[in-house]
Amino acid sequence: MAQDLVRYAVTDAIAEITLDRAPVNALSLALIDALLAALAKARDDESVRAIIICSAHKVFCAGLDLDIIRGKRATETKGFLERLYFALNDIQYRMGKPTIAAVDGAVRAGGMTIAISCDMIIAGDACTFGYPEIDVGLIPALHFVQLPRLVGKHQAFGPLFLGDPFDAATAFRMGLLSEVVPKGTALARARELARRLAAKSPVVMKIGRDAFMRAVDADYRRSVENAAESFALVASTEDCQEGLNAFVEKRAPKYTGR
Repeated sequence: MAQDLVRYAVTDAIAEITLDRAPVNALSLALIDALLAALAKARDDESVRAIIICSAHKVFCAGLDLDIIRGKRATETKGFLERLYFALNDIQYRMGKPTIAAVDGAVRAGGMTIAISCDMIIAGDACTFGYPEIDVGLIPALHFVQLPRLVGKHQAFGPLFLGDPFDAATAFRMGLLSEVVPKGTALARARELARRLAAKSPVVMKIGRDAFMRAVDADYRRSVENAAESFALVASTEDCQEGLNAFVEKRAPKYTGR
């Protein structure tokens, strides 16, 4: 059941949304839909003043379930992108309440999308981050839009096109994280910040956050639509399918440039 993939609980005006698809929260359509439903529930609940997204597992999120892309047509791939790229952005944009990602584990690919969609990211100092898509014949298309806006062109290019993971200290230095805290304490720190945010006037918070989101949007939606087109185009290439199959079969890919 989709609802079993995400836990939802409200305590002291704070909604905690916990990703719970063992073992690594690989993003399936069902998991994304469950996350979107939980975010919508928190948005529509007037008693909720702040939201935390966290993980029930050692990994925050390892990225896409590759079955979403392997052997699929571009139109099928775009159906997933509409949820992960557009719906997630839209619901965060209109949330009217602060959202915090509490990260204490590895964050990769689509997991980066979820974390970066939040207003703040609190990370344990043992966390690692990365965009490994390039190594399986894909591109982290959404992050061509997101990452340069957060850290600048020259800081963004290496992680996106080399695919190497980087640690929390590097992510903080780049400007990707709000805070780095000792391992195992990210959720506690997120709860502390959420309590402070929840104590503010809800109407002032909504008006202020709406204004903030408009100020930083900078034609984001159009850029994301372009990124989605590029992702779907890459996913339809022979090289992409070869890269995905090679990853699953644990062998080196044989790219042909088609």
